[in-house]
Amino acid sequence: MTMPPPPQAHQAPPQPQPQPGQAGLYASPIPVRTPGLGDAIASEWTKIRSVRSTVWTLGVMIVLLVGIGLLTAFTVSISDAPLDDTPVLSLGFFGVLLGSICVITLGVLTIASEYGTGMIRTTLTACPSRARMLIAKSIVFFLLAFTITTVTTGIVGVLQTAMLDGATPDAGYWVRSTAGVGLYVATLGLLSLALGALIRHSAGAITIMIGVVLLPLVLAIFMFSPTLASVQQALFEYSIPNQLGAMYDVSVTASGPTGWEPLWIILGVTAVAMAGALFSLDRRDV
Repeated sequence: MTMPPPPQAHQAPPQPQPQPGQAGLYASPIPVRTPGLGDAIASEWTKIRSVRSTVWTLGVMIVLLVGIGLLTAFTVSISDAPLDDTPVLSLGFFGVLLGSICVITLGVLTIASEYGTGMIRTTLTACPSRARMLIAKSIVFFLLAFTITTVTTGIVGVLQTAMLDGATPDAGYWVRSTAGVGLYVATLGLLSLALGALIRHSAGAITIMIGVVLLPLVLAIFMFSPTLASVQQALFEYSIPNQLGAMYDVSVTASGPTGWEPLWIILGVTAVAMAGALFSLDRRDV
């Protein structure tokens, strides 16, 4: 007797493979590429210009620079006090000193606020390279702070020169009192950004930076002991208000940094702080 053949396992019929160009298949017109530093900069520019803290801090800074600068010039003009050889542009120092607090605040908020809200997780998901993220934030913030400070101090300088009859500043002094001061203030803000990356707390980092700006000068004022005379002199010379005044040639000490030297000092300190911030970002979790 012939045995029936064993039943064959049921096999699904082979499905036709879609061919390129067939109807129903979608091909994105957007080219797939690896994001780079330019994309990170574009993202950070969108963020920094779309938050209210940027508008408020830079708006208050402009008001302080223009308001205090013109008020100082007006007060000098109605007092009939002779300026002699005092540079007219040096009257902008008081507004810049107060306005730098706004730049410090914005520098800290640029990165520390993302840790406070948890937005840093989204940022690092979109840009896994932490070094690229920090560099992009630094570039955007630095260029914004430098541009606003330089343009505003230039406008204030022109108005002060028109209001007062003082020593005519030369081209070098104009550059140092506008672009040089803009570089100094923007670098000070960059130092604040690095500290914000290290501390990761907005209020704490802002408080520390205000202490860095004001505390050395306050301590020096109250050092009455002769044994601390050298320490007092060093605090006076290298305090940030005195270094900023040196950019205007109105430092409170006869010795210490002069000309462009304060800018090189703040650049060196900021470079060390940024290196520490990069190391911290790579070693710590979010």
